[in-house]
Amino acid sequence: MRITGDHGGLAIQGRLDVRTAADARTRLHLAVDGGQGDLVLDLSALESWDATGLGVIMGTHRRAGRLGRRLVLRGVPAQLQRLLVATRLHRILAVEGTVPDPYGTTLPMVAPFL
Repeated sequence: MRITGDHGGLAIQGRLDVRTAADARTRLHLAVDGGQGDLVLDLSALESWDATGLGVIMGTHRRAGRLGRRLVLRGVPAQLQRLLVATRLHRILAVEGTVPDPYGTTLPMVAPFL
């Protein structure tokens, strides 16, 4: 796993799973703690994840909210989009673009940021 970026935006490459969760959590929390406004998390290069990785994302979301920030997911892979819909987390997390629900309709998400 590799995380690049700063306090306003990060990109995760590789795996976000039980083996990488502690390092990812530390890096994401430092970014949340050190910035202001939205923190954009680009997941377009995320190859795989597990429940622990999803927990890291949710924990970062909660931490950002406590600090008056918002975690925004960008470039969410289709498989993770389906998981977010199935778990109804798409209603809690800010996701750029749209996410199809299991019935083929499109659910509105946050507007893309420029």
